[in-house]
Amino acid sequence: MKLNNFLLIGFMGSGKSSIGRLLAKKIDKYFIDTDSLIEHSENKTIDVIFKTKGEPYFRELEKNTFNWLINIDNAVISTGGGLPVHIDNLKKVGRVIYLKIDFEVILSRLNQDEIIKRPLFQNIDKARELYYQRDKIYSQKADIVVSTDIKIDDIVSKIIDLI
Repeated sequence: MKLNNFLLIGFMGSGKSSIGRLLAKKIDKYFIDTDSLIEHSENKTIDVIFKTKGEPYFRELEKNTFNWLINIDNAVISTGGGLPVHIDNLKKVGRVIYLKIDFEVILSRLNQDEIIKRPLFQNIDKARELYYQRDKIYSQKADIVVSTDIKIDDIVSKIIDLI
């Protein structure tokens, strides 16, 4: 396990990108967002990739991105919500931090436009079911679990204390 990288995992809307950017800045590391890397490499948004190429194609892109990350040092890495479900060896990249959030809090944070952009959030009942399935997987794969039901600065401070 690389101790100088931190891999942020969690459900859609848990704050991985926002928290990751601030954490990286505070601990003087690079910030990498796997979904942004994929969007840039494909020149398409995640929702367009899902609609035009399908989920299996997207998961293959995630796998390729993860394999590239194995060579990265000194970074805070925000993953897509499904990456930890489909990839087993997360600790090859770094210490895994699960940003845990209640499903109802996610719903209250997302506006309608944000929900439309998230392919797996099109059916709220299915998204809720997916949340509970993934929660177990995230918990098993994490080195550290941090609740994100507090202010972002407090979350980052808590992570810094734990690492």
